[in-house]
Amino acid sequence: MHSPEQAAHEAPAVVWPAWTAWAALVVGFAGALLAALVLGLVAVPFGASLDAPPPSVNILATVAQDASLVLVALLFARLSGRPRPADFGLRAVGWWPAAGWAALTWGSFFAFTAAWVSLVGAPSSDTALPKSLGADRSTIALVAVAVLVCVVAPLTEEFFFRGFFFGALQSWRGVWPAAIVTGLVFGAIHVGSSDAAYLLPLAYFGFALCALRVVTRSLYPSIGVHALNNSVAFGASQGWRWEIVPTTVIALASITLVLLAVPRLWRPAVAPG
Repeated sequence: MHSPEQAAHEAPAVVWPAWTAWAALVVGFAGALLAALVLGLVAVPFGASLDAPPPSVNILATVAQDASLVLVALLFARLSGRPRPADFGLRAVGWWPAAGWAALTWGSFFAFTAAWVSLVGAPSSDTALPKSLGADRSTIALVAVAVLVCVVAPLTEEFFFRGFFFGALQSWRGVWPAAIVTGLVFGAIHVGSSDAAYLLPLAYFGFALCALRVVTRSLYPSIGVHALNNSVAFGASQGWRWEIVPTTVIALASITLVLLAVPRLWRPAVAPG
């Protein structure tokens, strides 16, 4: 006999309508824009400019964007019933198979990016986002941006894009068309925060992370690869060398603690029986 937790884990995933993916994307970013406007207006009396907001406002606006995406994913998923962690891919996975597929995914992204950068002559690292958030202005801003890029973004973006958006789109034309569209949208949302030359590699990254979720049946490896990539990329953007290693370790450890807390804070619904 299965325990209630095992029954919830093994129950078939909820199929979300494809339209909820697009609705959540629009509502999520609309909420993010509204939050950014409110934060900017609140900062004006303190000497901030709406045209060139200070790093603190940009950082808080980015946090608000990430929170908005998570919230709308949960809200639109709720339209099809009470969502469970496993519906978003938050399920256990074997360590060694996950590590192997994750390494292959990150390696393919690295190879794709290197080939693309060599072809178009782009800079070796993308510094647009850290600079826009003011990582180069103070130590406090640097730490805040590091947490945002290396911990918060991998958790929230994977939850929304690979956990919900990709999952909902699969009811449209199946897995691989959904993965392609998710990848393209993932690349497109980085317009303005990344150098234009990196948008296609980011689209490939979004597609590859969808494939990783498919083969592992879990979102955890995708979150790990995303965090690993962001940590290395952030360190490179700052000209770091050995500092990249502790940054990556701290980011992965922080994400692990958050994911370990999820089952305790989010009790899945279990059908009586």
